[in-house]
Amino acid sequence: MKIGLVLSQTPGYSETFFNSKIRGLQRSGVDIRLYSQSKKDDFNLCPVILSPRVSSNPLLQPWFFLKEFFLLLPHLSAVIRYINLERKEGTGILQLFKKTYLNAHLLKANLDWLHFGFATMALGSETVAKAIGAKMAVSFRGFDINVYPIKHPECYKNLWKQVDKVHSISQYLLHKAISLGLSVETPFAIITPAVQLDALPMPKTITSASESIKIVTIARLTWIKGLDVAIAAMGILKEKDINFTYYIIGDGDQNYTERYKFMAYELGLKEEVVFCGKLSHKEVLEHLTTADLYVQPSLNEGFCNAVLEAQAMGKLTIASNVGGLPENIVDGKTGWLFENLSPESLAQQVERVLALSETDKKTISQNAQKRVMEEFNIEKQQSEFINFYEM
Repeated sequence: MKIGLVLSQTPGYSETFFNSKIRGLQRSGVDIRLYSQSKKDDFNLCPVILSPRVSSNPLLQPWFFLKEFFLLLPHLSAVIRYINLERKEGTGILQLFKKTYLNAHLLKANLDWLHFGFATMALGSETVAKAIGAKMAVSFRGFDINVYPIKHPECYKNLWKQVDKVHSISQYLLHKAISLGLSVETPFAIITPAVQLDALPMPKTITSASESIKIVTIARLTWIKGLDVAIAAMGILKEKDINFTYYIIGDGDQNYTERYKFMAYELGLKEEVVFCGKLSHKEVLEHLTTADLYVQPSLNEGFCNAVLEAQAMGKLTIASNVGGLPENIVDGKTGWLFENLSPESLAQQVERVLALSETDKKTISQNAQKRVMEEFNIEKQQSEFINFYEM
């Protein structure tokens, strides 16, 4: 079987979702190759085919066009099928010329499956799989379904007509896609993120209630991560004389960074709230090993790898009751959910967790680790992807 995976760039070392998928398929004898716009120097898991170059130089771009269309000549039958399919969709001549060039690396492919790693990556390439005689698969992640369609209504109208099978990281995202027009008849599989358990450090002992507690959130500094909710909750905890330090790991838009820092300042949390910026995966894990609580205050999440990883490390984890997070955490058993958009609810949940006996804390911690080990391990994920393409 030959599978082409389409991403914007080759995955980094710490991006276990795609790397483990590629390794698992290769071990099963699958010929997999990656189609992307750029390649990182350290990526060598499989062959990488780069997309046609786009240059702002008016002298270079015509040469790139000529070169790419010349290389397409041996694949003329696929190009003709593509043109006919696009014309049926009402694509104009100039737009068709542009799309043929941008999809040239895919139109030259000989594949059984063409799998777009993100739904947004398939936009503008919806008919390519049919043109090259392959089946088309698409993966859903949070941004694809929760964010992009807000600004671009009906952006997936053509995609829904062409896709043969969809992969979603949560039931929530699948149901949301159906509400956006995906047919309920479309074959699907729910394959969640997984954790490479042997790569995680051993968690440190949970601090006693009398000591300062360390609270951690890993998130981009953007609106959908709900950091204003968490910072407001920290203000409530300080008013109740709870001794804590809250570490926010991640970077983002400068406007949001300034907003959140000003909010912490206004609430008198300059010492309690620490903005760590972007850290390496190793540094992130070091922070998690010494954390007492992990908090995910997002306004929406497709699933959230950070919450899964925190539970895998046995951290007492609190997340908002929204999106795919209720599939990630079993409320009251492996962690806790709080009312979305409510700083009061989050602060109350933190207090309840801190008031638990050490025995109860240990039970929740062990439950979380056990569930991740059984349901979200790399081997299970790899097996599910192998089954995904058998239809």
